Amino acid sequence: MEDIPLSVLISTLIILIIISGFFSGSETGLMTLNRYRLRHLAKIKHPGAVRASRLLKRTDRLIGLILLGNNFVNILASIIAGIIALRLWGQAGLLITPVLLTIIVLIFAEVTPKTLAALHPEKFSFPATFILEPLLKILSPFVWIINVISNGILKLLGVTPELAATHSLSSEELRTVVNEAGAMIPVRHQKMLTSILDLENVSVDDIMIPRGEIVGIDLEDEWDEIVNQLHHSQHTRLPVYNGGIENVIGLIHIRNVLHLIGSTEFNADEFLKVAREPYFIPEGTPLNTQLLNFQHQKRRIALVVDEYGDIQGLVTLEDILEEIVGEFTTDPAAMSRDINPQKDGSYLIDGSTNIRDINKLLGWSLPTDGPKTLNGLILEHMETIPESGTSLMLSGYPVDILQVMENAVKTVKISPLPVQALSTDKT
Repeated sequence: MEDIPLSVLISTLIILIIISGFFSGSETGLMTLNRYRLRHLAKIKHPGAVRASRLLKRTDRLIGLILLGNNFVNILASIIAGIIALRLWGQAGLLITPVLLTIIVLIFAEVTPKTLAALHPEKFSFPATFILEPLLKILSPFVWIINVISNGILKLLGVTPELAATHSLSSEELRTVVNEAGAMIPVRHQKMLTSILDLENVSVDDIMIPRGEIVGIDLEDEWDEIVNQLHHSQHTRLPVYNGGIENVIGLIHIRNVLHLIGSTEFNADEFLKVAREPYFIPEGTPLNTQLLNFQHQKRRIALVVDEYGDIQGLVTLEDILEEIVGEFTTDPAAMSRDINPQKDGSYLIDGSTNIRDINKLLGWSLPTDGPKTLNGLILEHMETIPESGTSLMLSGYPVDILQVMENAVKTVKISPLPVQALSTDKT
């Protein structure tokens, strides 16, 4: 060693510190790569992404390689630094070297390259794979020995390295990814994606048309009235029943009967021939499940039944799609036929209005984890059927009951401004 020029030793030390910085930065860059963007780039055959994906299939081998190289270089650098210190300062240099080398390594081989790699992981790690991949093949025997020992210790702790690649995002984590995508995903698309994730938290009875509001064809009506209803129907699909929806016979598509209306032989029997058998679904079915059921059954409309088989409402494919993309009707002057704004800022709302519709249209936060309609929410809150003129605080919103009919709240007046008091005041 005494025959090696000092300049060569110093140059070697500098090179070793640079190599140490390369290993440190490579570790941080590869570990901080966005795994989903990496998969996308690898799928479109980006060379650097393909190489990085191969290396990251077994992170234990990659880390073993990087640490093997980094520690070897750092130990060699400390030996050379000690030799340089002996030549320059003698025995006293051995006391100075650890302090100086620690500062130099921290700045130039740890903090700086790792910070750079964390800020620009792809720019740092993709070129690094040119060196790391062949180096892994060359040093594979040493890496294998290290991994056998370290993996043995991990197995004693109940950890299997092969499981590292099986981690997936939960729905809440995926929601966070979508919300934090920023300008990469338009706001409208973000809302649609989060709405898809919300489908599993919403059931068919949250969006169904209540039983009392179902529009259908009653075969007990006069035939001329039925024909007139078919001509002027606002819906393309209608249930057909005898006397009431509980006696449903089938579901009719207006398109299938229009060509029969002008025929002299058009009667109830011919009409029922083109009707399709009704499709029943249980209440409480999540929307994501029902969306798939509609697809498998090749249906667009279903009747919701309770545990006793009684029909509770009707839900359509369009209702589910509106939960994803928003309302198809966009007339701001007609927020809802059941919600009427007043000059004083309050709203007159029909008691049968769905609570989720009220929250979506008005931006309110009425509770949706109990009753589905405003009438049901009021009855649950008061635990009795109120009289007209009753006032109460409903989840912080002042409510005046204006009309009660047939043991149900028909019309209420609600202020849009929530207040802190939650007490009930009957007048």
